[in-house]
Amino acid sequence: MVDRSTILALYPSLATVPSDTIEALLPAALATVPAGTRLFAEREPCQGFPLLVSGSIRVVKYAPSGRELLLYRVERGDSCIITSSCLLGRTAYSASGIAETPLVFLMLPAALFERLIAECAPFRDFVFRLFSERIAELMQLVEEVAFTRLDRRLARLLLARSDDPVVTTHQQLADELGSVREIVSRLLKGFADQGLVALAREQITVLDREGLKAVGAA
Repeated sequence: MVDRSTILALYPSLATVPSDTIEALLPAALATVPAGTRLFAEREPCQGFPLLVSGSIRVVKYAPSGRELLLYRVERGDSCIITSSCLLGRTAYSASGIAETPLVFLMLPAALFERLIAECAPFRDFVFRLFSERIAELMQLVEEVAFTRLDRRLARLLLARSDDPVVTTHQQLADELGSVREIVSRLLKGFADQGLVALAREQITVLDREGLKAVGAA
């Protein structure tokens, strides 16, 4: 059950907001959506500010060719800076958001978001702190895409994954790296030929972490 205490545990910056303000949103503004749901898309107007209770959102940018680049993920307790930007600037979305897993979230209406930014200093600090952190992450992403070889980025991505074996498809890896499946498949085959990984259907087992680290650092 999601109640005010659940929301405050994840978003303590809302603690100074009158309790009836949050209670009034429940349960009408509480949403549950399955994995794969498109939450917003480029050029669509922003309807509100989601407070993510559970799940993960992939925020991506699509090229005209259909290729996608993962910009960042929004996890429970996080803020989506593109949503913040749209609400603050009263502009349309500049990227798309996809439910990576089943989601539960509370949608703050745009008018309430604006009031909290104006009147609630802890909430305002929360939004702008995460805004700053995300901008730094996006600058690092730009640097990696522009200046780092794809084999190094792929090696780092595999090492950063906590699941073992890594359960994914070559297309999903390509999407996350802003590349195409054919190139990623060729690089993975090269890793396998070197004994760094073992490939199976929709899973990759890292066999030589030190060797893969060497590729990532090369």
